[in-house]
Amino acid sequence: MTEVSDRFAGKTIIVTGAGSGIGKATATRLAHEGARVIGTDVVAERLADLEKELNEYDVTTVTGDVASAETIDAIIAAAGDKVDGLANVAGIMDAFLPPAEVDDATWERVLNVNLTGPMRLARAVLPLMLGAGKGAIVNVASEAALKASAAGVAYTASKHAVAGLTKSIAFFYGKQGIRANAVAPGAVATNIESPFKSEFAASIVGPIMQTNIPGVAQPEQLAAAIIWLLSDDSANVNGAILPSDGGWSVV
Repeated sequence: MTEVSDRFAGKTIIVTGAGSGIGKATATRLAHEGARVIGTDVVAERLADLEKELNEYDVTTVTGDVASAETIDAIIAAAGDKVDGLANVAGIMDAFLPPAEVDDATWERVLNVNLTGPMRLARAVLPLMLGAGKGAIVNVASEAALKASAAGVAYTASKHAVAGLTKSIAFFYGKQGIRANAVAPGAVATNIESPFKSEFAASIVGPIMQTNIPGVAQPEQLAAAIIWLLSDDSANVNGAILPSDGGWSVV
């Protein structure tokens, strides 16, 4: 992937899930392209490694759970009064539990991390962006935002809702200089693991995944799409849900 030198110079970008996978690849590339990066993750050790790897760049890290309102406050405090971009990358899976088997704890936890956290963070940065008259928000949705056969019910519902959140931000604030888009990854080599906890789900979803997934993408490939949507290169794109899945969505 070709980086663009100083494309984000002078810009402050928040990246959640920055300690690994897509989030780390996104934070790294943003730093290389001149951004001041506010990276957050739930695992402190991952952020410590990120800081070591990017010690020559302007990177500030915040350890915390994006489902926590206190973490959102800490992220905004670290960013200060200027936020040019937000990449909501952090997310968790749901063990492929189908509707008749999902438990309350799984449902609530997945929705809190995948949907409520991104909503709260978008809500927190929007006044800053509106004050500046510009800003870009990129949410990571999923193949599960496009179909029901990519995950369990909690993850699928959360990612469909992320698509709705994205479109709502674009609709309400597009004329005020704010763009909101989402990337919908397919299979990606990340730290997110989700073993089947339901034999029924495995019998239904398993065969589909074995035959329909084109391949496993690398985090850097998803970061490239996120970076593009954060940049002025996508100035005419707003409210889009961009599949980055190797063609899985057309199967």
